[in-house]
Amino acid sequence: MSSNTPTLVLPQHRDLYYGGAWHRPQGGYLDTFNPATGESLGPAAEANSADVDAAVRAAQQGFAIWRGMKPLERAGLLKKVAQVLRDNAFELALLDAANCGNPIVEMQRDALIAAAQIDYYAGLATEVKGETLPMGDGILNYTLREPYGVCARIVAYNHPIMFTAAKMAPPLIAGNAVIMKPPYQAPLSSYRMMELIDGILPPGVLNILSGGMACGQALVNHPDVPRLALIGSVPTGRAIARAGAERLKHVTLELGGKNACILYPDADMDKAIPAAVNGMNFTWCGQSCGSTSRLFVHESIHDQVVEGMLQAIRHYQPGIPTDMATTMGCIVSQQQHEKIMAYIALGQQEGATLAYGGQRPSDPALAKGWFVQPTVFTNVTQKMRLANEEIFGPVLSVIKWRDEAEMIEQVNAVEYGLTASIWTQNLATAHRTAGRVQAGFVWVNHVGSHFIGASFGGYKQSGIGREEGFDELLTYTQHKNVHVVL
Repeated sequence: MSSNTPTLVLPQHRDLYYGGAWHRPQGGYLDTFNPATGESLGPAAEANSADVDAAVRAAQQGFAIWRGMKPLERAGLLKKVAQVLRDNAFELALLDAANCGNPIVEMQRDALIAAAQIDYYAGLATEVKGETLPMGDGILNYTLREPYGVCARIVAYNHPIMFTAAKMAPPLIAGNAVIMKPPYQAPLSSYRMMELIDGILPPGVLNILSGGMACGQALVNHPDVPRLALIGSVPTGRAIARAGAERLKHVTLELGGKNACILYPDADMDKAIPAAVNGMNFTWCGQSCGSTSRLFVHESIHDQVVEGMLQAIRHYQPGIPTDMATTMGCIVSQQQHEKIMAYIALGQQEGATLAYGGQRPSDPALAKGWFVQPTVFTNVTQKMRLANEEIFGPVLSVIKWRDEAEMIEQVNAVEYGLTASIWTQNLATAHRTAGRVQAGFVWVNHVGSHFIGASFGGYKQSGIGREEGFDELLTYTQHKNVHVVL
């Protein structure tokens, strides 16, 4: 083991957490693995429909207690949870690095981001309020915002602790009980989080159910879970939307993206070229719905940009994720690795030029893991599958453009519409393009960042609803009108 590799401490509990206690799963256990080494990280609970039903009953009991607490009391408890996350951020990040393959140097920010988001929503606890409507003398008409009851949230594997911890905050602050389903590939940080915060919240208020498809389907189908949210793929989102429609459930979906980074001729090259690389999120192998995987470069600067990119991309060297020196991790699973390699082969078959990477690294220390080099294709056209389908891997497609109207048409040609990044020093160009791209989250002369309080979400098949802002908090409430004749 490298001297830069800290000691990994695994969670002691591997069961389901609901009703304020750990429970052996009726669905059994499956092994979890380190995708960088192939080593077993021990068993993880697999919840089935019976487990889900038991957890929902416990959450209903927790909800009865939680909704009766004063909003500021709920906020105070959530702030205690946030502080525990800060105090143990490195330990939780190390578990994620070992379990999902993203480098520890980046993952140690995730628990801190989650803590910041919890604090943000805790600060809004008293803002979940209604209105009064003028009706004349002797009449009072007012509205209330009330919680749904038991809410379920299913999150993705690319940021396990950040998603599991942060996404519990809006439903909880709104007064709901919540069941979090961490990614089945990487549940270990969620187990450890519950070991650390056990006892802060009343029993049944926060519940953790790990598992695969059976667990997810049971949550979606359960008649006493009226509110659902997913961070995941478009096919999974469609399946949840269909199942939720059977019971008219309230569903929000944060799904995939095939996002564009647009470079105009007047872009500041010293900033735009590194951003074109950074926007691809090579650190976590492009496994991000917001990655700008299509780079639209004006023909007048194309060669300069490609040359600069191929230099900047050398910073990203695949390595063991728990090593502090690693700048690029590995793919989460064999299945996802095979999918990415198939797309790399497809790109070459379609006639694109493989300008960088595209192979497994040659380092013998990485032979047992699911690694792939950062990959860049040039001479890509929008008609290629490479430019239309989400790969969820470290594959960047460079598309040369000349005419702005045609370029915008190509940017909008995909079924996704999550993010876009625009690089220009002309104010009119920036606003014009931002208004024309079909994406829910747009950066101008910036890329990649999310901002506390700024709602995040997509157009088209990239999802339904918005997260990370005040609007998300309100979506975990039901609107009631009360009319009183005095």
